[in-house]
Amino acid sequence: MELKLYDTTLRDGAQGLGVNFSLEDKLRVTSMLADFGIPYIEGGWPGSNPKDSNYFQRVKQLSLGKTKVVAFGSTRRADRDVNKDRQLMTLLEADTETVALVGKSWDLHVEHVLETDLDQNLEMVWDSVRFMKKRGKEVVFDAEHFFDGYKGNPDYALRVLQAAEDAGADWLVLCDTNGGCLPNEIRQMVCAVRDLSTTPLGVHTHNDSELAVANALVAFQAGALMIQGTINGYGERCGNANLVSLIPTLQLKLQVNCVADDKLPKLTNLAHAISEIANLKPQIHAAFVGDGAFAHKGGIHVSAVQKLPASYEHINPDLVGNHRRVSVSELSGRGNIRHLIADQPCNSHELLKRIKELESKGYHYEAADASLRLLADRMGGTFNEPFRLDQVRVYSERSQEISESQAVVKVMAGKRLLHTAASGIGPVHALDAAFRKALLDEFPQLKDMRLLDYKVRILDPENATRAVTRVLIEAGNETQRWCTVGCGPNIIDASGEALIESFVYYIKYIKQNTTQGAQHVSHAS
Repeated sequence: MELKLYDTTLRDGAQGLGVNFSLEDKLRVTSMLADFGIPYIEGGWPGSNPKDSNYFQRVKQLSLGKTKVVAFGSTRRADRDVNKDRQLMTLLEADTETVALVGKSWDLHVEHVLETDLDQNLEMVWDSVRFMKKRGKEVVFDAEHFFDGYKGNPDYALRVLQAAEDAGADWLVLCDTNGGCLPNEIRQMVCAVRDLSTTPLGVHTHNDSELAVANALVAFQAGALMIQGTINGYGERCGNANLVSLIPTLQLKLQVNCVADDKLPKLTNLAHAISEIANLKPQIHAAFVGDGAFAHKGGIHVSAVQKLPASYEHINPDLVGNHRRVSVSELSGRGNIRHLIADQPCNSHELLKRIKELESKGYHYEAADASLRLLADRMGGTFNEPFRLDQVRVYSERSQEISESQAVVKVMAGKRLLHTAASGIGPVHALDAAFRKALLDEFPQLKDMRLLDYKVRILDPENATRAVTRVLIEAGNETQRWCTVGCGPNIIDASGEALIESFVYYIKYIKQNTTQGAQHVSHAS
C-alpha cells in the first residue's frame, strides 16, 4: 500500500494564530491542493460554524479529480444515543465519501476532560465508527493524544485503537497532539501498534518541540502509511507537520512518490500562494521554498557554489520550483558581484568597494535587489536616468478636524519640467501620489505599479529623533516584485529616495525588458 498525504490546512491549520480563511478562500485552497495531487483534504468541521457547513455544499461543485474531501468530527457524546447525536448527523449531511472521527485515547483526557469512564469512551469510539461504516463511509479514526496516552497507560491506548478497528475503521491515525514526543519515542510506539494492528496506520504530529516533520518521517519509516499535515506548517500553537517540507523530503530523499513528478516543481508557488490567501507573509527561511532556502551571501560560499552547486545546496532548487539567490553585503566577495552583474559593464572591485562604503552608512543592499541593480548600472557609466528630481517639498497639517499631508514635486523628464502637488494620508502617501501625478503622462506604465510594503528601521536609536533611518520599499505589479532602499537622518528624504528608486527601476527594467527584470528580481533576499 502506498503512502497517502492528508492535508488539514483548512481545519487544523485554520486554528493557527493569525490564520483565517473565508469560504471563498477555502474553496480556492481546495482546488489548488487537488490540482497539486493531495489525496485527502480535510475541509473542516461541519456544524461547528456556518462557513464550514456552507463549504461542504459548495465544494461539491468543484472538479477535484481523485482527491477526496474529508468532513471532520468527533465521536458521539457520552450521554447520547449514536443515532440521535447531532454532531454525527451533520457529518452525514456533509455528504463526503470520507469522514474523520477524533476520539480520546489518553485516559487522563477521558476522565478529566470528557468526564466519563474508560469503558464508556470505548463504546463511544466503537458506536461512532460503526455508525459511519454502516452508512458506507471511509472512516479515518484520529486517536487524539495517542502517544501521551500510550506513555501513561499503554494498555488503554491500544484498547481505544482496537475498538475503532473492531468497528471497521479504515485508518488508525496516531496523534502527537501536544507535540512533545521525540523521534525515538514515536518510532517505538508506531512499531508497537504496527505489530498488533491489521488496519493501516497514519500519523498526525504537532510542532511544539520543532520535531513535527522529523516525527512524521520516523512514523512513516516505522510503518505509518498516512501522513497528516498542513501547508507551511500552519496550525494551533506552534503548528502542524509541514507538508511543504515533508513532500520533497519523501520524494527526493526517500524516493517515495507522494505527488506526480511534474507537480513537485510547483511546490514553491503552492506554498507562497496559500500564504497569500491566508494573509501571512511567506517565511524567508522556510526549507525548500523560502527566499533564503538557496540564498548565498558569504563570498567563499558563492565562489564554491558557482563552481559546484552541490557544495552548498542539498538539492537542485529547480526541483521544487525555487531558485538560487546570491545577495551582496559587507560580507560579500567579488564572486557575489560577478554573479549579479555578469551582463553589466561595471567593475566588480569598485562596485563592491562602493557597496561596503554605503552599507557602513546604513544602506542594506541584501534586501534591496532593485537598488543594487541601479547602483551597478550607474557605476557602469552607460545609465540614462528616466527623470531627475529638481525639487520636493512635503508638509503636514494636523488639527482636531483634519490630519493631512501634502507633497509638491518638480522633476525633469527629458526636456520637460513636471511640476505638481498631491495630498495623502501621510507624507509617504503624499509623495507617492505627487510623483505619480507628475510622471504618469510621460510614463503611463506607472499606473500598473503599486507599493506593497514599507519598512522603517532606526539605526542609531541613541540619537533619538536625530537618528539615521533606513527605509525599505517593496513594490510590484501583477507578476513581479522588487525592493529599494533609502537612508539618512531625515525619514522623509530616505522615504523619497527609496520611492524614486522604485519608480526608476520599474520604468527602466520591468516594462522595457520583462525577462531581464524578472532575472534581477529573482536575486532578492
